[in-house]
Amino acid sequence: MRAIVVRKFGATPELTDMPVPEAGAGAVRVQLEAAGVNPFDAKMADGILDGKLPHDFPMILGVDGAGTVAAVGPGVTGFAVGDRVVGKFLNPPAGHGSFAEFAVIPESGILVRVPEAVPTVAAAALPTAGLTAQDMVDGTEIQPGQTVLIIGATGGVGSFLVQLANMAGANVIATARGDVADQMTRLGAAETVDYTAGSVREQVAAGYPDGIDVLYDLVSPPEALAELAGLVRDGGTVYSTIGSADEDALRSRGIRGGNIESKGGARELTRLLDRVAEGDVVVPIDATVPLADGASVIGAVGARGKTVLAI
Repeated sequence: MRAIVVRKFGATPELTDMPVPEAGAGAVRVQLEAAGVNPFDAKMADGILDGKLPHDFPMILGVDGAGTVAAVGPGVTGFAVGDRVVGKFLNPPAGHGSFAEFAVIPESGILVRVPEAVPTVAAAALPTAGLTAQDMVDGTEIQPGQTVLIIGATGGVGSFLVQLANMAGANVIATARGDVADQMTRLGAAETVDYTAGSVREQVAAGYPDGIDVLYDLVSPPEALAELAGLVRDGGTVYSTIGSADEDALRSRGIRGGNIESKGGARELTRLLDRVAEGDVVVPIDATVPLADGASVIGAVGARGKTVLAI
Protein backbone atom coordinates (compact mmCIF):
# COMPACT_ATOMS: atom_id res chain seq x y z
CA MET A 1 0.00 0.00 0.00
CA ARG A 2 1.05 3.64 -0.45
CA ALA A 3 1.89 5.63 2.65
CA ILE A 4 3.66 8.84 3.68
CA VAL A 5 6.52 8.08 6.07
CA VAL A 6 9.64 9.41 7.68
CA ARG A 7 12.53 7.00 8.07
CA LYS A 8 13.96 8.81 11.09
CA PHE A 9 13.02 11.84 13.17
CA GLY A 10 13.79 15.01 11.26
CA ALA A 11 13.73 13.34 7.86
CA THR A 12 11.68 14.68 4.97
CA PRO A 13 8.29 12.93 4.62
CA GLU A 14 8.12 10.73 1.53
CA LEU A 15 5.60 8.55 -0.30
CA THR A 16 6.56 4.89 -0.30
CA ASP A 17 5.16 1.36 -0.38
CA MET A 18 4.42 -0.34 2.93
CA PRO A 19 2.88 -3.71 3.82
CA VAL A 20 -0.88 -3.77 4.36
CA PRO A 21 -1.37 -4.09 8.14
CA GLU A 22 -3.26 -7.01 9.63
CA ALA A 23 -6.11 -6.57 12.08
CA GLY A 24 -5.04 -8.45 15.20
CA ALA A 25 -7.15 -9.37 18.20
CA GLY A 26 -9.40 -6.50 19.25
CA ALA A 27 -8.38 -4.36 16.29
CA VAL A 28 -10.05 -2.94 13.19
CA ARG A 29 -8.46 -2.42 9.78
CA VAL A 30 -9.78 0.64 7.99
CA GLN A 31 -9.49 1.27 4.26
CA LEU A 32 -8.89 4.99 4.40
CA GLU A 33 -10.51 7.38 1.95
CA ALA A 34 -9.44 10.69 3.50
CA ALA A 35 -7.02 11.94 6.15
CA GLY A 36 -6.99 15.30 7.90
CA VAL A 37 -3.72 17.24 8.05
CA ASN A 38 -2.78 18.92 11.35
CA PRO A 39 0.23 20.92 12.62
CA PHE A 40 0.98 17.95 14.89
CA ASP A 41 1.90 15.82 11.87
CA ALA A 42 5.00 17.91 11.19
CA LYS A 43 5.89 17.90 14.89
CA MET A 44 5.57 14.11 14.93
CA ALA A 45 7.93 13.85 11.96
CA ASP A 46 10.41 16.10 13.77
CA GLY A 47 10.40 13.89 16.88
CA ILE A 48 7.97 15.39 19.38
CA LEU A 49 7.09 11.86 20.54
CA ASP A 50 10.70 10.75 20.97
CA GLY A 51 11.04 9.44 24.51
CA LYS A 52 7.32 9.88 25.16
CA LEU A 53 5.72 7.08 23.16
CA PRO A 54 7.10 3.88 21.61
CA HIS A 55 7.40 4.21 17.84
CA ASP A 56 8.26 2.27 14.71
CA PHE A 57 10.19 3.26 11.59
CA PRO A 58 9.46 3.79 8.79
CA MET A 59 6.92 5.93 10.65
CA ILE A 60 3.62 6.37 8.83
CA LEU A 61 2.38 9.86 9.66
CA GLY A 62 -1.17 11.09 10.14
CA VAL A 63 -3.59 11.08 13.06
CA ASP A 64 -7.05 11.83 11.64
CA GLY A 65 -8.58 9.49 9.11
CA ALA A 66 -11.92 8.29 7.75
CA GLY A 67 -12.95 5.42 5.53
CA THR A 68 -14.56 1.99 5.60
CA VAL A 69 -13.92 -0.99 7.85
CA ALA A 70 -12.12 -3.56 5.69
CA ALA A 71 -11.49 -6.26 8.31
CA VAL A 72 -12.00 -6.90 12.01
CA GLY A 73 -9.80 -8.94 14.26
CA PRO A 74 -10.84 -11.67 16.71
CA GLY A 75 -12.97 -10.36 19.56
CA VAL A 76 -14.21 -7.21 17.81
CA THR A 77 -17.93 -6.74 18.40
CA GLY A 78 -18.56 -3.02 17.94
CA PHE A 79 -17.72 -2.72 14.24
CA ALA A 80 -18.38 -4.72 11.08
CA VAL A 81 -16.90 -4.81 7.60
CA GLY A 82 -18.44 -2.03 5.54
CA ASP A 83 -19.02 0.44 8.41
CA ARG A 84 -18.11 4.06 7.59
CA VAL A 85 -15.83 5.22 10.39
CA VAL A 86 -13.58 8.05 11.48
CA GLY A 87 -10.91 8.02 14.15
CA LYS A 88 -7.59 9.12 15.57
CA PHE A 89 -4.86 6.76 14.43
CA LEU A 90 -2.26 7.52 17.09
CA ASN A 91 -1.75 4.51 19.32
CA PRO A 92 1.42 2.93 20.70
CA PRO A 93 3.63 2.12 19.00
CA ALA A 94 3.28 5.33 17.01
CA GLY A 95 4.03 5.18 13.32
CA HIS A 96 0.98 3.42 11.93
CA GLY A 97 -1.00 6.51 11.02
CA SER A 98 -3.68 7.67 8.62
CA PHE A 99 -1.55 8.92 5.72
CA ALA A 100 -1.88 5.51 4.11
CA GLU A 101 -4.33 3.39 2.17
CA PHE A 102 -4.97 1.17 5.20
CA ALA A 103 -4.50 1.59 8.94
CA VAL A 104 -5.25 -0.53 12.00
CA ILE A 105 -6.76 0.85 15.19
CA PRO A 106 -7.85 -0.82 18.44
CA GLU A 107 -11.61 -1.17 18.77
CA SER A 108 -11.20 0.52 22.16
CA GLY A 109 -9.47 3.53 20.58
CA ILE A 110 -11.02 6.72 19.26
CA LEU A 111 -13.04 5.22 16.41
CA VAL A 112 -16.71 5.93 15.72
CA ARG A 113 -19.24 5.49 12.94
CA VAL A 114 -19.83 8.40 10.58
CA PRO A 115 -23.45 9.58 10.28
CA GLU A 116 -24.90 9.21 6.80
CA ALA A 117 -25.28 12.97 6.42
CA VAL A 118 -21.56 13.66 6.99
CA PRO A 119 -19.25 13.37 3.95
CA THR A 120 -16.12 11.28 4.48
CA VAL A 121 -13.82 14.23 3.71
CA ALA A 122 -15.55 16.35 6.36
CA ALA A 123 -15.34 13.54 8.91
CA ALA A 124 -11.60 13.13 8.31
CA ALA A 125 -11.02 16.83 8.98
CA LEU A 126 -12.81 16.76 12.31
CA PRO A 127 -11.12 14.73 15.09
CA THR A 128 -8.00 16.60 16.23
CA ALA A 129 -9.06 20.19 15.48
CA GLY A 130 -12.74 19.71 16.31
CA LEU A 131 -12.13 17.89 19.58
CA THR A 132 -9.54 20.45 20.68
CA ALA A 133 -12.02 23.26 20.08
CA GLN A 134 -14.81 21.39 21.81
CA ASP A 135 -12.61 20.64 24.83
CA MET A 136 -11.74 24.34 25.16
CA VAL A 137 -15.34 25.50 24.97
CA ASP A 138 -16.50 22.77 27.36
CA GLY A 139 -13.73 23.65 29.83
CA THR A 140 -14.56 27.36 29.72
CA GLU A 141 -18.25 26.93 30.55
CA ILE A 142 -19.12 30.02 28.53
CA GLN A 143 -22.03 32.07 29.78
CA PRO A 144 -24.33 33.78 27.26
CA GLY A 145 -23.14 37.27 26.44
CA GLN A 146 -19.52 36.76 27.45
CA THR A 147 -16.86 38.15 25.11
CA VAL A 148 -14.43 35.63 23.57
CA LEU A 149 -11.32 36.61 21.60
CA ILE A 150 -9.89 33.96 19.26
CA ILE A 151 -6.31 34.46 18.04
CA GLY A 152 -5.69 32.35 14.94
CA ALA A 153 -9.36 32.00 14.11
CA THR A 154 -8.99 31.09 10.44
CA GLY A 155 -7.15 27.79 10.95
CA GLY A 156 -8.60 24.37 11.70
CA VAL A 157 -9.08 24.68 15.46
CA GLY A 158 -10.01 28.34 15.15
CA SER A 159 -12.74 27.71 12.60
CA PHE A 160 -14.40 25.26 14.97
CA LEU A 161 -13.88 27.52 17.98
CA VAL A 162 -15.69 30.40 16.32
CA GLN A 163 -18.72 28.19 15.71
CA LEU A 164 -18.80 26.40 19.06
CA ALA A 165 -18.26 29.57 21.11
CA ASN A 166 -21.03 31.28 19.15
CA MET A 167 -23.33 28.31 19.77
CA ALA A 168 -22.59 28.64 23.49
CA GLY A 169 -23.87 32.22 23.39
CA ALA A 170 -20.60 34.13 23.30
CA ASN A 171 -19.87 37.42 21.57
CA VAL A 172 -17.00 36.16 19.39
CA ILE A 173 -14.14 38.38 18.23
CA ALA A 174 -12.00 36.63 15.60
CA THR A 175 -8.60 37.72 14.35
CA ALA A 176 -8.40 37.52 10.57
CA ARG A 177 -7.12 39.42 7.60
CA GLY A 178 -9.67 41.75 6.11
CA ASP A 179 -10.18 39.59 3.02
CA VAL A 180 -11.55 36.69 5.10
CA ALA A 181 -13.67 38.68 7.54
CA ASP A 182 -16.83 37.59 5.74
CA GLN A 183 -15.89 33.93 6.25
CA MET A 184 -15.52 34.50 9.99
CA THR A 185 -18.89 36.26 10.10
CA ARG A 186 -20.55 33.31 8.37
CA LEU A 187 -19.06 30.96 10.97
CA GLY A 188 -20.46 33.03 13.83
CA ALA A 189 -18.01 35.83 14.67
CA ALA A 190 -19.71 39.01 15.84
CA GLU A 191 -16.70 41.01 14.70
CA THR A 192 -13.19 40.57 13.33
CA VAL A 193 -9.89 42.25 14.12
CA ASP A 194 -7.44 42.58 11.24
CA TYR A 195 -4.07 41.61 12.70
CA THR A 196 -2.31 43.20 9.71
CA ALA A 197 -3.78 46.62 10.58
CA GLY A 198 -1.95 47.09 13.87
CA SER A 199 -1.66 45.72 17.39
CA VAL A 200 -4.45 43.26 18.16
CA ARG A 201 -4.26 44.15 21.83
CA GLU A 202 -4.66 47.86 21.13
CA GLN A 203 -7.55 47.30 18.73
CA VAL A 204 -9.42 45.06 21.17
CA ALA A 205 -8.67 47.28 24.17
CA ALA A 206 -10.10 50.26 22.32
CA GLY A 207 -13.37 48.45 21.76
CA TYR A 208 -13.49 46.73 25.14
CA PRO A 209 -11.89 49.03 27.70
CA ASP A 210 -13.34 46.97 30.56
CA GLY A 211 -11.71 43.82 29.23
CA ILE A 212 -12.90 40.52 27.79
CA ASP A 213 -13.92 37.26 29.42
CA VAL A 214 -12.09 34.59 27.42
CA LEU A 215 -8.94 34.39 25.28
CA TYR A 216 -8.33 31.38 23.04
CA ASP A 217 -4.87 31.66 21.50
CA LEU A 218 -3.75 29.13 18.91
CA VAL A 219 -0.63 30.80 17.54
CA SER A 220 1.10 33.28 19.88
CA PRO A 221 4.49 32.64 21.50
CA PRO A 222 4.74 33.15 25.29
CA GLU A 223 5.62 36.86 25.25
CA ALA A 224 2.79 37.75 22.89
CA LEU A 225 0.30 35.62 24.80
CA ALA A 226 1.26 37.26 28.10
CA GLU A 227 0.55 40.67 26.54
CA LEU A 228 -2.82 39.57 25.15
CA ALA A 229 -3.76 37.97 28.47
CA GLY A 230 -3.78 41.49 29.87
CA LEU A 231 -7.05 41.99 28.00
CA VAL A 232 -8.76 39.31 30.09
CA ARG A 233 -10.60 40.36 33.23
CA ASP A 234 -9.39 38.83 36.49
CA GLY A 235 -11.28 35.58 36.96
CA GLY A 236 -11.60 35.00 33.20
CA THR A 237 -10.21 32.18 31.07
CA VAL A 238 -7.13 31.86 28.84
CA TYR A 239 -6.20 28.81 26.78
CA SER A 240 -3.13 28.21 24.61
CA THR A 241 -2.90 25.18 22.33
CA ILE A 242 0.86 25.51 21.75
CA GLY A 243 2.12 25.59 25.34
CA SER A 244 2.63 29.37 25.57
CA ALA A 245 0.67 30.05 28.76
CA ASP A 246 2.44 30.95 32.01
CA GLU A 247 -0.03 29.12 34.21
CA ASP A 248 1.38 30.47 37.48
CA ALA A 249 0.97 34.05 36.25
CA LEU A 250 -2.59 33.32 35.17
CA ARG A 251 -3.48 31.73 38.50
CA SER A 252 -2.16 34.79 40.34
CA ARG A 253 -5.00 36.71 38.69
CA GLY A 254 -7.57 34.00 39.27
CA ILE A 255 -7.61 33.17 35.55
CA ARG A 256 -8.60 29.65 34.62
CA GLY A 257 -7.35 27.56 31.71
CA GLY A 258 -3.71 27.42 30.67
CA ASN A 259 -2.04 25.07 28.22
CA ILE A 260 -4.37 22.46 26.76
CA GLU A 261 -4.04 19.18 24.93
CA SER A 262 -7.24 17.56 23.76
CA LYS A 263 -8.47 14.64 25.86
CA GLY A 264 -11.65 14.14 23.88
CA GLY A 265 -12.51 10.53 23.09
CA ALA A 266 -15.02 8.52 21.11
CA ARG A 267 -18.03 9.90 22.98
CA GLU A 268 -17.01 13.51 22.36
CA LEU A 269 -16.24 12.80 18.70
CA THR A 270 -19.69 11.27 18.26
CA ARG A 271 -21.26 14.39 19.79
CA LEU A 272 -19.31 16.58 17.39
CA LEU A 273 -20.26 14.46 14.36
CA ASP A 274 -23.91 14.72 15.36
CA ARG A 275 -23.60 18.51 15.38
CA VAL A 276 -22.13 18.37 11.88
CA ALA A 277 -24.87 16.00 10.70
CA GLU A 278 -27.53 18.35 12.07
CA GLY A 279 -26.00 21.32 10.25
CA ASP A 280 -25.04 23.15 13.43
CA VAL A 281 -21.28 22.88 12.78
CA VAL A 282 -19.65 23.40 9.38
CA VAL A 283 -16.33 21.74 8.54
CA PRO A 284 -14.36 24.34 6.54
CA ILE A 285 -12.16 22.54 3.99
CA ASP A 286 -9.42 24.76 2.58
CA ALA A 287 -7.92 22.19 0.21
CA THR A 288 -8.16 18.54 -0.79
CA VAL A 289 -4.82 17.10 -1.90
CA PRO A 290 -4.09 13.64 -3.39
CA LEU A 291 -2.11 11.30 -1.16
CA ALA A 292 0.64 11.28 -3.79
CA ASP A 293 1.19 15.01 -3.15
CA GLY A 294 0.53 14.87 0.56
CA ALA A 295 4.14 15.13 1.72
CA SER A 296 4.29 18.67 0.34
CA VAL A 297 1.50 19.98 2.60
CA ILE A 298 2.76 18.55 5.91
CA GLY A 299 3.80 21.53 8.00
CA ALA A 300 2.40 24.07 5.54
CA VAL A 301 1.02 27.28 7.06
CA GLY A 302 -1.63 29.77 6.06
CA ALA A 303 -4.58 27.45 5.50
CA ARG A 304 -8.06 28.89 5.98
CA GLY A 305 -9.68 25.84 7.51
CA LYS A 306 -8.59 22.26 7.04
CA THR A 307 -6.42 20.49 4.48
CA VAL A 308 -7.45 16.91 3.73
CA LEU A 309 -5.59 14.17 1.84
CA ALA A 310 -7.72 12.21 -0.63
CA ILE A 311 -6.57 8.60 -0.51
